[in-house]
Amino acid sequence: MGRPIKWRRVSQMPEVLEFQPVGAPDSAGPENILLIEELEAIRLKDLEGLEQEACADQMQVSRPTFQRILMNARQKIADSLIHGKGIRIEGGTFTRNVCPVHCLACGKIWVESIEVLRQEKSHYLCPDCGSDRIVCAPDAEPGGPHRHGQGQGQGQGQGPGCRRNCWRKALNDRINQEESEVQDHASNHHSDR
Repeated sequence: MGRPIKWRRVSQMPEVLEFQPVGAPDSAGPENILLIEELEAIRLKDLEGLEQEACADQMQVSRPTFQRILMNARQKIADSLIHGKGIRIEGGTFTRNVCPVHCLACGKIWVESIEVLRQEKSHYLCPDCGSDRIVCAPDAEPGGPHRHGQGQGQGQGQGPGCRRNCWRKALNDRINQEESEVQDHASNHHSDR
C-alpha cells in the first residue's frame, strides 16, 4: 500500500488561471505549470508577508515541505519572467480542508480531503477493511486514541471540514443511537441480575 496523500490546505482559490507575456514572439510557446498549492505558498509568504511557520501551519504541512513548495513556485515564476514563458495555474495535491475519519469496523483513523469525501459519499469505504461504517472523528489524530462522538466545538461527530453539512451526519446519528441502545440493553440486562 502506498503512502497516504499529504493534502495541502488552500484557503483562497485563484480567479485567473493563465498569464501570457505581452510581446513575446510566440504566445503559444512553452509555459510553466504553477500548482494551486504553489500559488497559495506565494500568496501567504510573498503577498501576505507571513512567517514560514505560520504559512506552513495554514497549509497544514511541515516547514520543510512549505519551503520546498515555495522554492518550486518561485523557480517557475522566475523562469517565466526571464525567458518570456506563460504561466498556467492548475492541479496539485490541495484541498479546501481535511476531515479526520474513523472506521468503526477496524478502528483505522485517517484524514481525507473533503472534496474526495463529497465526491465519493455514496460509496466511500475504509481503505483497510472495506467497511462503509465511516464516521467523522474531529478529536482523533491518525494513529492516536479516539473517543467516538466527542466532537470539539463542531457538533457531535463532525470534523472541521464538515461543519454542519457533513454527509455522514445521518450515519453518525444512527451509529450513536445503536451504540446507546446496546449500552442501555447491557445496563438493563446487568441490573436484572
